[in-house]
Amino acid sequence: MNMQATTSSLKALDQAHHLHPFTDFKAYAENGGRVFSRAEHIYIYTSDGHRMLDGMSGLWCCNLGYSQQGIIDAVTEQMNTLPFYNNFFQCSNQPAIELARALVEVTPERFQHVFFTNSGSEANDTNLRMVSRYYQLQGRPEKKFIISRNNAYHGSTIASASLGGMKPMHQQSNGLDYVHHIDQPHWFELGAEEDPDAFGIRVARQLEQKIDELGEDKVAAFIAEPVQGAGGVIIPPDSYWPEIQRICDERDILLIADEVICGFGRTGKWFGSETYGIKPDLMTFAKAVTNGYQPLGGVMVSDKVADVLMSESYEFAHGLTYSGHPAAAAAGIATLKILRESNIIEEAARTLAPHLQSRLQELTDHPIVGQVRGRGMFAAVELVRDKGSRERLAPNSAAAVFCRNTANEIGLMVRQTGDAMIMAPPLVSSTEELDSLVEMLGQALDRTAAHFGA
Repeated sequence: MNMQATTSSLKALDQAHHLHPFTDFKAYAENGGRVFSRAEHIYIYTSDGHRMLDGMSGLWCCNLGYSQQGIIDAVTEQMNTLPFYNNFFQCSNQPAIELARALVEVTPERFQHVFFTNSGSEANDTNLRMVSRYYQLQGRPEKKFIISRNNAYHGSTIASASLGGMKPMHQQSNGLDYVHHIDQPHWFELGAEEDPDAFGIRVARQLEQKIDELGEDKVAAFIAEPVQGAGGVIIPPDSYWPEIQRICDERDILLIADEVICGFGRTGKWFGSETYGIKPDLMTFAKAVTNGYQPLGGVMVSDKVADVLMSESYEFAHGLTYSGHPAAAAAGIATLKILRESNIIEEAARTLAPHLQSRLQELTDHPIVGQVRGRGMFAAVELVRDKGSRERLAPNSAAAVFCRNTANEIGLMVRQTGDAMIMAPPLVSSTEELDSLVEMLGQALDRTAAHFGA
């Protein structure tokens, strides 16, 4: 069978049987999509031979690109040794034990314990279980309200989607009634007429207002991403996180940092919490912990929380069949080994991130670019028709969708969120490859402007 026939057959089977995440099922069944067949370095290839520079690191996870033989070898060896055993019933396995130690070594000192899951969604579900049990053991079961942010993304299970603040997800399912939301620190969208630092403090203090509204004796925790990734790479003003930390400390509220996207080098340090000086009580991780090569997530549990959870003899009635899966843990160990021994995070922060952010800032003069924002190795380009009024190019983010599709056709994989083009290239990119990313994005912007008459 020739390549074209293979691709055609695969697409037909895909449309006939495969229901995709975050997809219009009807439209996909009618029109289909791409089938990817291989990848190398920072490039992905469709089954019909189209090469694309992966400006999204897979789904924020392949920070080291697609050619890490050390991770592949580690997983292969583990599959040949112990392909699976569970961690229930006083059982463990060597890779899970070693990965727990490795994670403790790369996270702040107050984290000495880890609970493994298979994804960030499950990890955030686990956070809710731990927070609830933490207060039960202290004789304060009434502290059960969780505060999150509008437009946040914390996963897709009922619990983690409830924590998130994306309206379409809430409209399609009944969320948990004990989760409440405040505004996101999105200066361009909500406060562009204000001084950024004043805006940051004002939005942070909504947390204090929500605590007062609900009652401090009833609020358990605040959860947030250091930088909102899927929500559009929302970079908080410098004033925002210090004020959030003050409020949580003063009001006896646990702070949960969702590091699923920010973790393992994306912001310039190992974790976004370190970039912003946050001291969370629980820290969610996933994605880049295995470079995307195996499903793995988890929760780093601070001593403050762990000491309470371990203070009494009881069974923590929560777990997952594949928690601490030996092959996934082997991938995590190999990934952390590469990150620790290669100085990739430090080099990306020193050289690649400044280069990427500098080149992207050149796009601010483009007639349809209202804002370029970024931190470390991810960024967003906000599209407008009028820079002063921030009027959008087209209703329902149609211009950003067009721009994304155009970039994909040119050979650049980027995403669209609202009216923003978002990107998170691998930390192993070269400056020349980052130049190519910006140039292809510029071409897509030009075609978008022409198409919408801007």
